[in-house]
Amino acid sequence: MTTRTLSLGALALSAIACTSALAQAPAQPMADAAKPAMEKCYGVSMAGKNDCAAGAGTTCAGTSKMDYQGNAWKYVPAGTCATLKTPKGMGALMPIKS
Repeated sequence: MTTRTLSLGALALSAIACTSALAQAPAQPMADAAKPAMEKCYGVSMAGKNDCAAGAGTTCAGTSKMDYQGNAWKYVPAGTCATLKTPKGMGALMPIKS
């Protein structure tokens, strides 16, 4: 075997190893790190626009029956819930009476 043949073989092996390593890498590690922390905020969603938990007679997301329903929540950036003002009062981290 010549030196050129050995060099080409080593280059091909390196390319295969890199491709294999990339295929096993997580799909979106940077995207997950960029997401802000979120928290559930009760009493701030509009009718039918809640992310989940809307009480008896409902299933989950999009099932709140009225604007600012106290037992329906919406995801908001962490630390902002208590500062959200609605016509019915402030947002809350726990369910509130409607």
